[in-house]
Amino acid sequence: MSKKLKILFVASEMNPFASVGGLGAVMYSLPRALDNIGHDARVMIPKYLQIADDAHGLKTEYENLEVPTGNETGAKLLTCNVKKFERKDSQVPYTYFLENMEYYEQRENVYGYADDPVRWNLLCRGVLEFLKVSTWIPDVIICADWQTGYLPNYLKTVYKSDPRLSKIAVVFSIHNLSYQGNFKHQFISELDRDGGHSPIPAFEDKRLNMINGMRRGIMYADVVNTVSPTYAKEITTEEYGEGLNELLTERRSVLYGILNGIDYEVWNPQTNPNVPHHFDANSLEKRALNKKALQERFGLPADPEKFLIGITTRMASQKGIDLLQTIIQPILEELPVQMILVGEGDTAIMNMIQSFKEKYPERVSAEYKFDPVLPHFVFSGADATLVPSRFEPSGLIQMQAMHYGTIAIVRKTGGLADTVINYSPATGEGDGFAFEKKDPISLLIALVRAYETSIHL
Repeated sequence: MSKKLKILFVASEMNPFASVGGLGAVMYSLPRALDNIGHDARVMIPKYLQIADDAHGLKTEYENLEVPTGNETGAKLLTCNVKKFERKDSQVPYTYFLENMEYYEQRENVYGYADDPVRWNLLCRGVLEFLKVSTWIPDVIICADWQTGYLPNYLKTVYKSDPRLSKIAVVFSIHNLSYQGNFKHQFISELDRDGGHSPIPAFEDKRLNMINGMRRGIMYADVVNTVSPTYAKEITTEEYGEGLNELLTERRSVLYGILNGIDYEVWNPQTNPNVPHHFDANSLEKRALNKKALQERFGLPADPEKFLIGITTRMASQKGIDLLQTIIQPILEELPVQMILVGEGDTAIMNMIQSFKEKYPERVSAEYKFDPVLPHFVFSGADATLVPSRFEPSGLIQMQAMHYGTIAIVRKTGGLADTVINYSPATGEGDGFAFEKKDPISLLIALVRAYETSIHL
């Protein structure tokens, strides 16, 4: 390693303190991995309601930090504190928390508030104001997704002459380009569209709600990366670029795709406490015991001959689960298949799954909730998993499932294309089943191929 770097990740969530999805998992694992190879990697997130000082042993790092708001009539400064979690013997990375009663501690959820743009701007300016007085200064700041896209903008404009901050390089990391602000960017009129060149409005200014954090992060960062090589190429096209493809094409000289990974210490079927019967590559026969336990846990007949498909996902159109709508009947009536689905999200998709469950109670089971424990249980016993995403920046599910010996059936896009090699019966090469078209028949063919291959192994 040429140089030990001091790296600060700034994000809206992080496991185990406040985690809603894959971003929280990455903010836990990636800084820890960098620490393990010699860098000094830390994280800074808001201190939400559920993050209790006593429960996590938090200490005060800095009191009465004054964060400018830009307001003309309201409060010109917001007072915050910075708490810290010291890693010591813990596997959790060194973490800072921006504490503010009004915008973080009185909020039950991480996302979903009308004033989210103010909350994320407070985080971005709060980080920079803290670094002005901190004894620890990073060489690099890595900002995750639109919520932190304001930080590169502030750093390169408002703080560009600061003697301490002007030396810091900033990376903007795109985890999902489809989320760009507290609005649906697809429906913004040209008149209201944020070009990214104007100053960020004051906290009290309603125009702040229309500022595109994703665009600004891409425009002002020194380097832009996303979470898989294929996705980095896809987002420069009109089909996947979400209206930012021209900007991304302009910045392609500093745009990189770096594939996400999973934490093999956490996702270890030999040691994970949520795997009923531990196993490894030399004891795969134990997966049959896990399959039986999984079927029983979800109220399905414990039949070893059934091809058990376990799906853990966010129930959203992006994930492509609705492609099952027109093919579920022939799958369940013509093949010895069982399905277990775990996740929450779009009501229409969950209603669709519930109708499957009611029509085929011995073939389909589901639980509609986000649960970080259940995927270990599901993948330790399922024969296959489906990830038929319309687009997928990286995807962790397929990697987690494959590491547990579960066959991945995916659409060939983004990180799915980078991690699943389509199986060829002619050559015997490949480790999963991939299809290209966004349609139910392509998914059906891939599923049948996976089933047919499994019974001949």
